[in-house]
Amino acid sequence: MRILNTPLITDKIVRLNAGEIVLLNGTIYTARDAAHKKIVGAIKNGRPLAFGLKEQIIYYAGPAPAKKGEPIGSCGPTTSSRMDSYTVPLLKKGLKGMLGKGKRSDEVIGAIKKYKAVYFIAVGGAAALLATKIKKAKIIAYPELGTEAVYKFEVEDFPVIVAIDSKGKSILK
Repeated sequence: MRILNTPLITDKIVRLNAGEIVLLNGTIYTARDAAHKKIVGAIKNGRPLAFGLKEQIIYYAGPAPAKKGEPIGSCGPTTSSRMDSYTVPLLKKGLKGMLGKGKRSDEVIGAIKKYKAVYFIAVGGAAALLATKIKKAKIIAYPELGTEAVYKFEVEDFPVIVAIDSKGKSILK
C-alpha cells in the first residue's frame, strides 16, 4: 500500500502501477456530468475556471448533504464513463488524476498515457465509509447544480486502487 499526497506531480504518477492500493491525502475536487459540461464549456470559450486543474484529482461523485457535525454526507463514486467525452480537454489543461468507478474508453486510456495521468477507482457501495475520510468539504463552483456542484475536499487516507496507470495498463477488462 502506498500513501500519496496531492498535488499529483508526474514523478509520483509514473511510479504507480495498475492494481496498487493507494491512500490519498490532501485536496481533491468533485465533478459529475453537469459540472464537467460547464468546465469544458469554460475551457472552450476561454473563460477562467473556478479552480486550477494542474496536478489535481477530480472525484466523480455527488455527495449527500452533511449530517449535523459532519463535513459531508455519504460520498461514493459514480460511473466514470459518463465523463469520457469531457476528459481529454481536462487532461490537456493539466488534470493528473481521476477517481470513480468502472471502465474508461480507449480514447481516455490513450490520453492517460499521453498526459501521464492516472485513473483511480473507489469501491462502489462504500459511500458512508468513504465519507469518513473527507475531513473538510466546501462548494467552490456551480452551487446551482446542487449535489453536482464542484466541491473541494480535504481527505485523509482516502482508499483507492490504481485502475489505469500512466503506462495505460488497466485492471479493468
